[in-house]
Amino acid sequence: MIYDLEERCLVFARAIRDFCKVLKHDTINLVYIKQIIRSSSSIGANYIEANESLGKQDMKMKINISRKEAKETQYWLKLLISDDEKQKQILEKEAEELKRILSAILNKLS
Repeated sequence: MIYDLEERCLVFARAIRDFCKVLKHDTINLVYIKQIIRSSSSIGANYIEANESLGKQDMKMKINISRKEAKETQYWLKLLISDDEKQKQILEKEAEELKRILSAILNKLS
C-alpha cells in the first residue's frame, strides 16, 4: 500500500499510461486516450503544486484542481473502449480513492 500521496499519484499516472499503450488506437479511443493521459498526470502535478503553495487558499485551489482531474479521469475511463475490463475497473477504483482522499484533504483545510 502506498501512503505517500505524491508517489501514489505517480504510480496511478503510470498505470493509466501503460493501460493506454495496449488499447486499440482507433479514431474514437485516440481522443479519449489524449484526455485521460492529461487528466491522470495532472492529479499528481497539481498535488505537488499544492504542497509548494503560497498559502492556504492557494493550497485549497490546487487540491481542488487535483480532485477535479481525478473526476475527469473517471469520466474518460468510462468512455474508453477496452477488452480488459478488469484492469479498467481497478483504475476506476483507484481514481475514486484518489478523489476521496483529495476531498478529505479539502474538508480538513476548510
